[in-house]
Amino acid sequence: MRRLLAPVAALLLCAPARAQDTPPAPAPSAFDRFDAAFGEWVVGPMATVMFFDLVFWDNDLPLGTVPTGKGGGPLIKGGEELVGFVEGQGYAWQARSVVPAGDLIVVLPEPVDREIGGVSVRFQSSAEGIRGSIAPTTLPLAPCASLVGCGLGLPGGVMPGPEARIPYPMGEITADLSSVEDIDQVRILEDRGPLPLLVVPTDAADAFRVLPARVPARMTLFPVAVGVQVKGPDGAGAEVVALDDDQATLRAQKTRYEAGPMANPGDLAVPLVVAWLVLGALFLTLRMAFINLRGFGHAIRVTAGHYDDPNDPGEISHFKALSSALSATVGLGNIAGVAIAVAAGGPGAIPWMIIAGFLGMSSKFTECTLGQVYREKDRNGRILGGPMMYLHRGLAERGMGGLGRVLAVVFAVMCIGGSLGGGNMFQANQSYVAVSQVIPALADAAWLYGLIMVGLVATVILGGIKRIGAAAGIIVPVMCGVYVMAALWIIVVNSAHIPEAFRVMFEGAFSVKAGIGGALGALIQGFRRAAFSNEAGVGSASIAHSAAATDEPVREGIVALLEPFIDTIVVCTMTGLVVVITGAYAQDTGDGVLMTSAAFASVLPWFPLVLTFAVFMFAFSTMISWSYYGERCATWLFGERASLPYKVLFLFCTFLGCVFKLGTVLDFSDLMILGMAFPNILGLFILSGSVKQRLDDYWGRLKSGAMQAR
Repeated sequence: MRRLLAPVAALLLCAPARAQDTPPAPAPSAFDRFDAAFGEWVVGPMATVMFFDLVFWDNDLPLGTVPTGKGGGPLIKGGEELVGFVEGQGYAWQARSVVPAGDLIVVLPEPVDREIGGVSVRFQSSAEGIRGSIAPTTLPLAPCASLVGCGLGLPGGVMPGPEARIPYPMGEITADLSSVEDIDQVRILEDRGPLPLLVVPTDAADAFRVLPARVPARMTLFPVAVGVQVKGPDGAGAEVVALDDDQATLRAQKTRYEAGPMANPGDLAVPLVVAWLVLGALFLTLRMAFINLRGFGHAIRVTAGHYDDPNDPGEISHFKALSSALSATVGLGNIAGVAIAVAAGGPGAIPWMIIAGFLGMSSKFTECTLGQVYREKDRNGRILGGPMMYLHRGLAERGMGGLGRVLAVVFAVMCIGGSLGGGNMFQANQSYVAVSQVIPALADAAWLYGLIMVGLVATVILGGIKRIGAAAGIIVPVMCGVYVMAALWIIVVNSAHIPEAFRVMFEGAFSVKAGIGGALGALIQGFRRAAFSNEAGVGSASIAHSAAATDEPVREGIVALLEPFIDTIVVCTMTGLVVVITGAYAQDTGDGVLMTSAAFASVLPWFPLVLTFAVFMFAFSTMISWSYYGERCATWLFGERASLPYKVLFLFCTFLGCVFKLGTVLDFSDLMILGMAFPNILGLFILSGSVKQRLDDYWGRLKSGAMQAR
């Protein structure tokens, strides 16, 4: 526990630096130094192990193959755009940047001839911008009756000489006066077109002579537009590739060449922790004979209350246990995580996400069944169950008590750390960011929002699992319903695009046109985001399900398998379909929640406001569920006396999450949540045989009619 309090203590001890008139670079604060050291010595090595790359095959594209980016557009990587391959030089990259369009100077690669007011003008770029050259010519006097009344005389102060420089709103006119004998005869003609002309009389009574001159080009003649060449604020040449309001996206003209083969652009990092989760889910799906399929209908009937018995031991109903566990998983991962997967792995990530969710149903079944089998009641009659219980007691029954104790302690410590950070501070911070954009008054009052959030969370978590289950039983169905209904409406409105969307998704998931790396990139992104979203195999959900009122552990495990189905196969798939059908994944809308928001707003302009409310509610529901997970682990580690101090610490961290950015401390807590999978899945492997025996017994009694629904 002392290690968990260290970031908080460091934060409270850090003192603000005094301002100076011309301050030098401020010295790092105590917290900054702690944050950097913590990241280097703890978070970095931990992430290196957990995200160790398990890909050992050759991931390079054949030399000369030019991959494309999302939506078939250009590949953009590290602020550079891949523009092609040049034999002997390699892959050509050009830098991209976004600048205000008003800071750009249009450049003409070649002279352009324009007929303006009856005069041929040749425009070309110069150091001053685009200027036009007028060759000497003659124009009819009409519609003027005489030259004297046709134009303006040269402004006062213009001295006779070889040339005249006339100020003009769009620049400066430079006219050649070397052939003019009488300067008073020169007129500025402004009624023959957008450019002023300097003219003098001719021998003909009905014509005048246009003097050779250099004139500025009006912006309306050569505006900043997509495809034009420009000079950026730094003076370097570039091409405009996109315009958004007054912002222009530029692609530099200067080319950088990268020799040798290119690594496949698909994100092929296969983190050890993700591989561990996926392999565990696959093993348990086969070991339990596809309980995720054959138990699905029965799970719905149990959740609906057809097998509830008020005399069964436990604290909450099957439905409230499911809602409590779902409230910890349905959240920002479903809104932003799906868009991140599509942005990194393309639409092909979505089918793999569905497959990963399907396999994860078996993991949830196994761990939640064990949570029921090995649960206990404390002296206050409260249920205590979860991986820390079945790892300790279950492995002890098999003569591996030492290993079980170590795995249980590791799990409990990681769960406490994860509950305070990723399950609390991160959620509070993200909800504050979302709400402050809608309520500007809170933008400079994070402390006030923090106090409000602390009050709301305290109202629920101090009441224990019964109040948490009641709150989650309202929040989760309502928010999931609103979100799914909005997604369904967008899908119906765009129903004509559904076949094409499925073609794009499945082609991206199973096509090998871009090589083995391209296909595996979609697979890995789909499995990664599904694993992070539904937490199947992490073990946290079994803590909530152990409190369900039932005398049949397998029955609660079957209820739990609905979680990955709802979280990933329903909610995440809806998000993915909306992103693909609306085409938001192929547009420059940003990643994460920005892409999802743009996709919904393309059909429902008001939905970003609803999305903000959804982010708040999903974050709140996640916090109250993770508070229960951490509190149960703290109680198991330190005894019942740790319950209230843990809740007070949790509420304090809620306030900190709204007010401060804790850098690597939050990264560490996220790693701890994922790290819970290592001891948990190892225990599931060892204990899977006993779960299979219980499942076979339960299923036999169900099919024989020995168990009747009420």
